[in-house]
Amino acid sequence: MSESTSSAKPTSVLGPVMIDVAGQELTAEDRELICHPLVGGVILFTRNYRDPEQLKKLCDDILSVRKARPLLAVDHEGGRVQRFRNGFSRLPAMRTLGKLHEESPSKALEESRRLGTLIGSELGWFGFDLPFAPVLDRDYEVSQIIGDRAFASDVEVLTSLSRAFWKGLNEAGLSATGKHFPGHGAVTADSHTELPVDRRALPQLEADMAPFKQLMAEGLESIMMAHVRYTAVDTLPASLSVKWIRDLLRREWKYNGAIFCDDLSMGGAAVAGTLGERAVLALAAGCDMIPVCNNREGVMQVLEALQDYKPSRLSSARLKRLYRREVDLPAPTFGREAEALQ
Repeated sequence: MSESTSSAKPTSVLGPVMIDVAGQELTAEDRELICHPLVGGVILFTRNYRDPEQLKKLCDDILSVRKARPLLAVDHEGGRVQRFRNGFSRLPAMRTLGKLHEESPSKALEESRRLGTLIGSELGWFGFDLPFAPVLDRDYEVSQIIGDRAFASDVEVLTSLSRAFWKGLNEAGLSATGKHFPGHGAVTADSHTELPVDRRALPQLEADMAPFKQLMAEGLESIMMAHVRYTAVDTLPASLSVKWIRDLLRREWKYNGAIFCDDLSMGGAAVAGTLGERAVLALAAGCDMIPVCNNREGVMQVLEALQDYKPSRLSSARLKRLYRREVDLPAPTFGREAEALQ
């Protein structure tokens, strides 16, 4: 590891970079990177999981490496996006809740809250702070990557089901992350591999933004930006855009929650240059945390590019508000909950 990525001492301020780890236990390099003053979060994936006992040890190790512990996150929405399966409750895709809402709104809301609490209680037992959920994108039935991850296309139904899910997470002590702002559901391209372009006029985007705006006004703890270019607003993806983040979210909407960039390693961000250049743009635009996933060399490039960057105390305070809270809930019975709505 180069001197620029290892010589500085860790502080109590959470840095803006979120990294991953390669395996099911920490390596010496993992530990050194987690202690880097620019690193403030760790995200885990399926490859990091064997069984609950192994995951608990890994999470305990991650959370004890440094004084100001890193945020611990995982993409754990249900359906296609559930990183830990064997031993965990099997979670339905959120579209099933939208379908249930057509038959019984009250049952759908109850189930959405229950699933939020279930996810929160299972992940919280390991020390996770947030599951990077719920998806607030509308389902236009055109997106390759959103699809059944969305609750519904109807704005009111989507908002009410997402709110119930969020409150369920909160009941288990976890924070929520609404994604992918300002809305990823109306573009066909997959931002993991390319930059989707949404050419709709701004008034047409307002319905997509409505669930975000409503829940943010109610105190939603964090959101994640979309690697999508909205030509009516900016030539840059929303995830790297001052116009979207600093001008709209911070100044106009007065949002004071944490803002995550989507993974900077994704193809949708590549239009902005190298990983280091993307990182500089994302932070300048106003993102509080920038995940760099599945690319250890890319992590090193980002830390090198940001070697003169001073972590923001305001961003750190926003991120620390996402820490898991201790709540009085029974210990989860992994995998024994009803496999609802399968």
